[in-house]
Amino acid sequence: MTTPFDPSAFLATCSGRPGVYQMFDADARLLYVGKAKNLKKRLASYFRKAGLAPKTAALVGHIAQVDTTIVANETEALLLEQTLIKEWRPPYNILLRDDKSYPYVFLSDGAFPRLSIHRGAKKAKGRYFGPYPSAGAIRESLSLLQKTFFVRQCDDSYFKNRTRPCLQYQIKRCKGPCVGLAEPADYAEDVRHSVMFLEGRSHQLTNELVVDMEKASMALDFEKAAELRDQVAQLRRIQDQQTMEGGTGDIDVVAAFVNPGGACVHLISVRGGRVLGSKNFFPQVGIEEEVAEVMSAFLAQYYLGNAERELPSELIVNVVHEDFEALVTAIDTLRGRELSISHRVRGTRARWQQLAVTNAEQALGARLANRQHVAARFEALAEVLDLDEPPQRLECYDISHSSGEATVASCVVFGPEGPIKADYRRYNIEGVTPGDDYAAMHQALTRRFKRAKEGEGKLPDVLLVDGGKGQLNMARDVLRELEVPDLILLGVAKGTTRKAGFETLYLNDVAHEFTLKGDSPALHLIQQIRDEAHRFAITGHRARRGKTRRTSTLEGVAGVGPKRRRDLLKHFGGLQELSRASIEEIAKAPGISKKLAESIYANLHSE
Repeated sequence: MTTPFDPSAFLATCSGRPGVYQMFDADARLLYVGKAKNLKKRLASYFRKAGLAPKTAALVGHIAQVDTTIVANETEALLLEQTLIKEWRPPYNILLRDDKSYPYVFLSDGAFPRLSIHRGAKKAKGRYFGPYPSAGAIRESLSLLQKTFFVRQCDDSYFKNRTRPCLQYQIKRCKGPCVGLAEPADYAEDVRHSVMFLEGRSHQLTNELVVDMEKASMALDFEKAAELRDQVAQLRRIQDQQTMEGGTGDIDVVAAFVNPGGACVHLISVRGGRVLGSKNFFPQVGIEEEVAEVMSAFLAQYYLGNAERELPSELIVNVVHEDFEALVTAIDTLRGRELSISHRVRGTRARWQQLAVTNAEQALGARLANRQHVAARFEALAEVLDLDEPPQRLECYDISHSSGEATVASCVVFGPEGPIKADYRRYNIEGVTPGDDYAAMHQALTRRFKRAKEGEGKLPDVLLVDGGKGQLNMARDVLRELEVPDLILLGVAKGTTRKAGFETLYLNDVAHEFTLKGDSPALHLIQQIRDEAHRFAITGHRARRGKTRRTSTLEGVAGVGPKRRRDLLKHFGGLQELSRASIEEIAKAPGISKKLAESIYANLHSE
């Protein structure tokens, strides 16, 4: 018979020095690997009588043995921890699944060089640009270059055996160097321009092309001028899409986001001040679910787990952790490179950081919203509400306004397969006291269920209301006034901490108050629907509020006279490209301030 694990006896002999600990179950299976500055203090935190998170408690319940390894310092502890995690992949650790090498853009040598995607060892003669976070990011760049500068991307064997131009020549994606239709000097110029773009000098490239376009126009070479105009338009378009340009250096921007349903880390690669692309990672989250813990585990595994991975000179993160200092030292020790980690940043770097956070949130939301996840959550909700079968239609309502201005109510609908967006509705609220959310909710529900009672649309199985007791009572009053058949009412109120996972729920009336565990699939579904209703309400509110703040013509913008209009059109290559530009891109044009750019943008996008 196996002797039960005795935490008190173990801790009595445990060292207080830095080290790594390994937790095993009764079958000698490794459950978890961790590190600590003080092994005794860290391990004692697992065996306290109360206050453990549910997943930590589950881990402790399976522990039959704990082994410790003492090391000289935190750096050695971190390196040993990552070695053990990579080798054994314990189920309760945060695990990163990423073993691929990152791709590069390869420009071959020769009279007519080729652009292509490259992975692996850099043995071929030529230039390598990158690394890019994904092959998709490279294909996007290659597609732009092919449309703009016509540098070939075909295999060398294909290129050498052509006797007539291929389809790429016919659709104006290549100049046909394989059959002698391209002059070497012209092709070399296109290659030079492609290299400038790949090196991150797209603004310098655009200015050069604008000068060449004006020279061609003055020389009455309108065909050449039109070709250059199209190249300028293509580059302006990519610069507009990539508003994050303008920084310097080689940087990885990393943002972690965690909710009760999982975790996502979004990484943006910046090389030479130009954003090359981004990638999402979905680490397997073990016993630790704090954002800082996920970030620390990701950075350690990502940069220490693959010695061939190219290191940037700086990391920009959205959360800090006490282990970052040890991580920087470990990277320097293992890979001989200094790396700085920044958290408080401004300007372009702050925009990179915020975009990474937004992408992490959206990617995790999309991942958790797939049909399989939603169906399982519906079944869990049925169990919580004591229903015989899962509900088929959930409706959730929310209110959005700015100090009472342009109040909008939203209605979102979910079924077992996910959001039913065709049934989403917004209600412009009129005739209520500004800021009175109860009255706004009353009006929205009255309009919705009055039509339902008249036979328009379906009634929900469960009606969710974002708010506390007051909103729930308001919904009950409306249903009673309209004599709507009994519906299951669910009020969703933020808990005292106002953090996700601590919501207070009310079933049908305020007397039936209850909560769910933070890892409950039913709670995840409620949170997902609540957040979607909030997003849909805010979007409608902003659109309604913005209608009164727009004007109609570019000529009507104060401060934009004939010369500035002419300079703007020259800068962007035409009105169409100016219309596609963001506020940030318009502000980069000569003589245009941020405030003036906002006015121009509003005029170009008015209804």
